[in-house]
Amino acid sequence: MKQNSFWNEGWRQLRRNRGALWSLYFIIFICLVATFASWIAPYSFETQNVDRTLLSPNSINWLGTDELGRDVLSRIIYGARMSMSVGIVTAIVSLLIGGLYGAVSGWMGGWVDAVMMRVIDILYAIPSVVLLILVGVVFSSVQIFESPELKALTGIFLALSVVGWVSLARLVRGQVLHVRELLYVEGARAIGSSSWRIVGRHIFPNILGPIIVMLTFQIPSNILFESFLSFIGLGLQPPFSSWGVLANDGWRAKSYPHLILYPGLALFFTMLAFNLLGDGLRDAFDPKMKNRS
Repeated sequence: MKQNSFWNEGWRQLRRNRGALWSLYFIIFICLVATFASWIAPYSFETQNVDRTLLSPNSINWLGTDELGRDVLSRIIYGARMSMSVGIVTAIVSLLIGGLYGAVSGWMGGWVDAVMMRVIDILYAIPSVVLLILVGVVFSSVQIFESPELKALTGIFLALSVVGWVSLARLVRGQVLHVRELLYVEGARAIGSSSWRIVGRHIFPNILGPIIVMLTFQIPSNILFESFLSFIGLGLQPPFSSWGVLANDGWRAKSYPHLILYPGLALFFTMLAFNLLGDGLRDAFDPKMKNRS
């Protein structure tokens, strides 16, 4: 009951933050557009029309066309599917890996915690961009998939997952170290509950607030990293249509600003929405921020 009132109070606080609430609606809208891209987009992202190349926005192609006559609006819609799936899936994988790692480290304590945290410190000392490029290059040399497109997609998923779990592991460890000393955890120990049961039923439900807030910042970070890697040619490549791929295409056609303007705006507003939502969730679930307001 107490946990339900905590979430109800958090939702009530979030509803008072208009920026965060509208950001949530915008993110849901983008996810729906990405999910139903094949029904919403007027053309396929691969459809070429050599008679309509590099056109400015017009009544037929609302956001113009690229150098191959492909509809920019359709490619942005399909790009939302790829960029959002990369951001969300890699964040969930990072949560599974980092959550388990941080929970074990925080719960076990002692020399186990010390060794596991030294591994985290080593990985955390490596710049994220360098680690992303390193993992991507190493994976690209492994001949697992014959298709270069599938190899690039799997490589970007793996690279972002490897980088993202480190910060989540540190967050979960800190939360577990704090919660495991509370009275209800001591009570669960006293009645003989196993460690896995205590962590799964008593600790994780009470640290979900900070984890959800962290995910709202992790997802746009992953989207940005994917766009950056695709932009410099180390991530997704055509025929994939992601916002980073579209930005790279637009950068190469500098005389046609609409090719980079609209993918850039889609990326900007999506990242802004996630960050505003994250700020709103932090204010809603952090008791110190509530008291401050």
